[in-house]
Amino acid sequence: MNTMLRKSVLGVAGLAFTGGLFAGPVAAHADTTPVTSNPVAAVQADKPDTSKLLPHGVPSNQSHVDLNDEQIDNVKAIIAATKKAGMDERAAVVSIATALQESKLENLGHLGDRNDHDSQGLFQQRPSSGWGTVEQITDPEYSTLAFLKGLKQVDGWQDMPLTQAAQTVQVSAYPDHYAQWEQQAADLVAQHWTS
Repeated sequence: MNTMLRKSVLGVAGLAFTGGLFAGPVAAHADTTPVTSNPVAAVQADKPDTSKLLPHGVPSNQSHVDLNDEQIDNVKAIIAATKKAGMDERAAVVSIATALQESKLENLGHLGDRNDHDSQGLFQQRPSSGWGTVEQITDPEYSTLAFLKGLKQVDGWQDMPLTQAAQTVQVSAYPDHYAQWEQQAADLVAQHWTS
């Protein structure tokens, strides 16, 4: 065998031996018990916690309305705006319950004789009260962000019953009516928060 080839073979053999010394003890002490897996219930950490959505429980006399695709799109727009505002799922519940009471989640334009002054949009906000222009308050993202801006200014809104927090922002003639939508609003947030 020529010298060059012999040195190469010995070099490779030396590397293999050295590698075996280093890997050997580790491999020798490795746990060789077969790995068995027990089924573990899938946890959806991204799904909102019901206790956070309904921290005061569910008020009595809850109402429910079946929603069409446009109303569901408005729910998703409210949730997206809530996230954009850096607010949590509870803020989305308050917003959706408010919009359910004010418009049944329909982006209402001017209703003529049936209109409450100049109230429009999901939250029935009024241009004459400084909420924005008609174009702005009939834009779901804008109107939600405007509502949330008002909500942020309510000290302790997170700890208030939903109807009190909503009423402080909306100043409605029917302050207790927001509570009837709390369960449906929480269900909608739970369903669409991650979609």
